[in-house]
Amino acid sequence: MNKLIVTGLALLLALAVSAQEYRYVEASELTLTGQVFPDTPNPYHRMDTARYKGFTAEEVRLLLESAGTAVAFRTDSPSIRVLPVYVRPYFGGGTTGFAGRGFDLYIKKDGKWLWAASGLQNDHALDKPVKLIQDMDSSMKECLLYLPVRSEVSSVKVGVEEGRVLEPLPQPFRHRVAVFGSSFTHGASTSKAGMAYPSILTRETGIQFLNLGVSGRCRLQDYFAAALADAPDVDAFLFDTFSNPSLDEIRERLFPFIEAMQAAHPGKPLIFQQTIYRERRNFNRKADAFEKERIQLAASLMKEACRKYKDVYYITTTNATSEDHYTSVDGTHPGDYGYTLWARSIKKPLLKILKKYGIR
Repeated sequence: MNKLIVTGLALLLALAVSAQEYRYVEASELTLTGQVFPDTPNPYHRMDTARYKGFTAEEVRLLLESAGTAVAFRTDSPSIRVLPVYVRPYFGGGTTGFAGRGFDLYIKKDGKWLWAASGLQNDHALDKPVKLIQDMDSSMKECLLYLPVRSEVSSVKVGVEEGRVLEPLPQPFRHRVAVFGSSFTHGASTSKAGMAYPSILTRETGIQFLNLGVSGRCRLQDYFAAALADAPDVDAFLFDTFSNPSLDEIRERLFPFIEAMQAAHPGKPLIFQQTIYRERRNFNRKADAFEKERIQLAASLMKEACRKYKDVYYITTTNATSEDHYTSVDGTHPGDYGYTLWARSIKKPLLKILKKYGIR
């Protein structure tokens, strides 16, 4: 009889939990961070590509993805859910589902952003809420929720238990540093949505690094420079622009790109990065020779650019591998550990440059 009572009580408790009501608030009504262009018609697109000419269909598709975008909010709810509406959910093999179409939650603890939960829905339940985290205490928490790296969404609603607080968090990061780059910047091969190196730098420094990574398409194009010319309230620019272009593209486009950026943003630091070591070079002689030549060319031209132009810098300490060479996922892209090494390897020289401009 006692077993029946216990079983009955457990069933009632389970029913009560499952019947918990949630209220949802559109993420754009809270505080969005990480966006170079925060005024797009769809608040989760990274650029209003209709305003500019020259973009290919693939580039437009990439710019409509929400990579690097996060929502900051405060809540005392013991559980948090997310209800997305996908325009184009990602099911490719270039990154995990948790990064490609999932959500990544961090909560402030002892002054630092601590990972709390990641979640996603499978293809048969994309219209259902993602049960992100539950069974927390009811203290007030500062939350940072990253949106998918490789999906396009038209709506993202944050859900908390009925009767609990859900309100915008004041912008948690200082300044605005735009990051234009390749699939590395975009976040390819990360395991979850908050692990691209601009996001890591943001959490570790408190400076807001804005993600404009476009996988495979960052080639110093003049139309990207034209768009970045309109980037609002940006204090500095960080470039991962030597990972995708050919040798001829670097030769022909680098100086015109710098000049266009300086004309639009005079006095703002333009910080270029050496591309990382790709592990596919280890035994592939052709790949090794090409990567060496590309790095040498970029270094030579950047040495000249730093002499020729004011406020132009070149960071050569970029690193995304370890002594044991275990960080690569596919021979090109690092995983989370590699991106963490990358972020930390450039943090010191980057902060030194930014400090000269009052960005700290």
